[in-house]
Amino acid sequence: MEIIVKGEDAHHRDEEKAPLLRHHKSMLDGEKKNLIQKAISQTFKHTGHHRDEEKAPLLQDHKSMPDGKKKNLIQKAISQTFKSTAHLANLLPTGTVLAFQLLSPIFTNQGNCDPVSRFMTAGLVALCGLSCFLASFTDSFRDENGNVCYGFATVHGLWVIDGSDTLPPAVAEKYRLHFIDFMHAFLSILVFAAVALFDQNVVGCFYPTPSVDTQEILTAVPVGIGVICSMLFVVFPTKRHGIGFPLSAN
Repeated sequence: MEIIVKGEDAHHRDEEKAPLLRHHKSMLDGEKKNLIQKAISQTFKHTGHHRDEEKAPLLQDHKSMPDGKKKNLIQKAISQTFKSTAHLANLLPTGTVLAFQLLSPIFTNQGNCDPVSRFMTAGLVALCGLSCFLASFTDSFRDENGNVCYGFATVHGLWVIDGSDTLPPAVAEKYRLHFIDFMHAFLSILVFAAVALFDQNVVGCFYPTPSVDTQEILTAVPVGIGVICSMLFVVFPTKRHGIGFPLSAN
């Protein structure tokens, strides 16, 4: 009888311990899963960090490269050409420069010249150069009514082009020719030659396939002419306000 009771008590204790064992086992399983998940997560973090380190130099190289907003070398060269042309054009008659810039693409056929186009382009350059030369000898004044009158400077004074007015000899003496007028006329031809060489249509017309040496000359000569002539215009200014040049307040 005692053996049966003891057996029942032992069985009852086993039943009481069973939930505890299952609970303990489930806790162990949960801890194992957490440890495994942490290990996997740590592995992915380490791998991701390693990949970031591998990508870092590429990202740095990408940042060091110029973005789309920065001008490339060709755009800088074109921009510098336009700036140089605009600066030199201020030293020339406005109408002559405007006419040349409008007619140049037409006469040169956008730089693709045949013999006829080349001849016409040469004539255009010569006529515009002559216009710049003659404009250096022109001057202007205001008559009694405030109208602007233009004329050519001569050794005796100013010859009014339209003959609408005449100047007294004492006043005309101020407008007579000087050596500096010839100097400015010569410099105007050089400046216009530089402007023509900055025009890619003209260069492409006369030099469709230039050699390396020719290309260097075509690039350096206009810049040199522009710098030297600009300095001479500043050192030896003119008081004339001829055709195509701004008028003074007087």
